[in-house]
Amino acid sequence: MKRLFLIDANSLIHRAFHALPPLTTPSGLPSQAIYGLSRMLSRLIKEENPEYVAALFDRPEPTHRDEMYAEYKAGRPETPNELISQLIEAHNLFKAFGIKTFELAGFEADDLIATFVEKFKKEKDLQIVILSGDRDGIQLVDKEKIVLWTPVKGISEIFVYDEKSTVEKFGILPKQMTDYKSLVGDSSDNIKGVAGVGPKTAMTLLNKYGNLDTIFTTKDEGPAVLKVKNNRKEAEFSRGLVKLRKDAPIDVKIEELKLGGGSDLAGYFEKMGFSSLSQKEKAKKEEVIDPQKSLF
Repeated sequence: MKRLFLIDANSLIHRAFHALPPLTTPSGLPSQAIYGLSRMLSRLIKEENPEYVAALFDRPEPTHRDEMYAEYKAGRPETPNELISQLIEAHNLFKAFGIKTFELAGFEADDLIATFVEKFKKEKDLQIVILSGDRDGIQLVDKEKIVLWTPVKGISEIFVYDEKSTVEKFGILPKQMTDYKSLVGDSSDNIKGVAGVGPKTAMTLLNKYGNLDTIFTTKDEGPAVLKVKNNRKEAEFSRGLVKLRKDAPIDVKIEELKLGGGSDLAGYFEKMGFSSLSQKEKAKKEEVIDPQKSLF
């Protein structure tokens, strides 16, 4: 089975920036996030050998969530200039790896990922792997066909969310995650959810009723159900913020995402001052091919 990796670029760059000590290029520019991302991509390509890869970026323009809710993501610290410069530079890094990048005003990277999942999920013999530092992509997980990989220890250890691990961790199916977060909220994005409904209550309700709309219409009048019914406006508002959009106007074919065609990766690493990574890339090019194993 071939695999398509969808990389939440902003998320991974943020994680690398905070996981590593400050580094600078030979010219004095900050580089620890680029270094961390370089290591991650090098390992991904070496160990997983993906056929298709795309990197999705956030844009600074407002999205529909900002228009719905002025306090969306309020409370987050301002992005430091040292990180902004590396978010910009990351486009050059992906280009050097031969990975296409996508961004679109009005859409978050998560929405672009959801759009790509919707576009390619029916491709035969293709598994889609979402690589992200946050768990918003769980709502896209579908058995083993679509999975989410999230770094859990710095940038080196990965946790895989498939249907089984999602149930083990949250007690619900991936397709119920949108309604789950609509009930419990999401503090990282300043989404309130329904006051007084925590993870255990949300899990119990969704296991019993299946989804939020059924909870709204059931004739049951238990305390937890009434709490949701009485706060339907808040729950639906939160759902509008949580739900990923799948309609970003991007026209792309799967073959356009084929990995390869990058520039001089060793030269790029050398320019950035990543000597160990540069040497590894040069060593790859200098590997002697055993004529007994050559296809030609």
